[in-house]
Amino acid sequence: MDIHEYQAKELLSDFGVPIPRGGLAYSPEQATYRAREIGGDKWVVKAQIHSGARGKAGGIRVCENDKEIWEAADDLLGKRLVTHQTGAQGKVVYRLYVEEATNIDQEIYLGFVLDRKTERVMVVASAAGGMEIEEISASNPESIVRASVEPAVGMQPFQAREIAFGLGLEPGQIAKASETILGCYRAFRELDATMVEINPLVITKEKDIVALDAKMSFDENALYRRPQIAELRDKSQEDPRESYAADRGLSYVGLDGNIGCIINGAGLAMATMDMIKHVGGEPANFLDIGGGASPERVTKAFKAVLADEGVEAILVNIFAGINRCDWVAEGVVQAVKNTDITVPLVVRLAGTNVEEGRRILEESGLPILTADTLAEAADRVVGAWRDTKAA
Repeated sequence: MDIHEYQAKELLSDFGVPIPRGGLAYSPEQATYRAREIGGDKWVVKAQIHSGARGKAGGIRVCENDKEIWEAADDLLGKRLVTHQTGAQGKVVYRLYVEEATNIDQEIYLGFVLDRKTERVMVVASAAGGMEIEEISASNPESIVRASVEPAVGMQPFQAREIAFGLGLEPGQIAKASETILGCYRAFRELDATMVEINPLVITKEKDIVALDAKMSFDENALYRRPQIAELRDKSQEDPRESYAADRGLSYVGLDGNIGCIINGAGLAMATMDMIKHVGGEPANFLDIGGGASPERVTKAFKAVLADEGVEAILVNIFAGINRCDWVAEGVVQAVKNTDITVPLVVRLAGTNVEEGRRILEESGLPILTADTLAEAADRVVGAWRDTKAA
């Protein structure tokens, strides 16, 4: 789960990370009021969407008076920002963050991520801040400083100091930078984050260290024990298909194809999508209904898939171990009866109670195509989709 910049800053501030003064605004009037609250003679108005590269898309404006703040807020609110991270569809701006301008002397990149290969928290830092880490890796790889954190003891102060020295900071800035690095690590660990990124972490002309931007992502499987984090979720920034499925306990990832997939098991789901592409189709989603696929759960899965207007055929592929094919078949029949399915439907069942499951489908009298193997199922659903398009 991702959160907004201002939310990440508030969380990091609780762990001792210095941030500029700022406030949230939902209207041009509120934006100008926030600037007066903050004080000063220059402010930055920032669009709050779940994406980086907002500045390149025109989502960050530097303002010097009330008129400029008003115009920036009026232009940004309701605007659809398109960045390389949002894709062509972009994301709509519903809120703004107004903060005091900072006298920047140096920009630093600082990131914390879970390295699954080493099973450690990896700290990545670079003196070439202000750019995406991919750009830094390509253009200035020698500037990158890396450190791995031993989970048994956590991040130690000497590691933070080594990172600060590796960034070439002045002696007087080492202690402040070390405190900031340790604060980010504590936030990462104690809030079950999967990513903390400050880009840029700036050194001001007054020699202070300030987090000018911040991103945080969290492990959704741990949200049950972090209710204060779960409350920060903004569904307006999420794929509505994925939000609908997640609220119903389904593992769903939306894709750009037109063959809807309802499958149990992540491995089988990946194999099914590969087979669909192999025979010339394009999967519209990854959907794993899990081990306990009751008829009600299967019906929810159908509704999640059909919520995607781009779906033009559906493939149900179930290998029943913990599941039972007759339960799944009952769910398919119930879903077809209770939902308005106007696209071709192919069902492939295998495993526990498979004969009973096939009998239920055959005797239902519904227009359900069946298949015995994965290859046959993929071929039939793509063929049915092509026939429908041709007709």
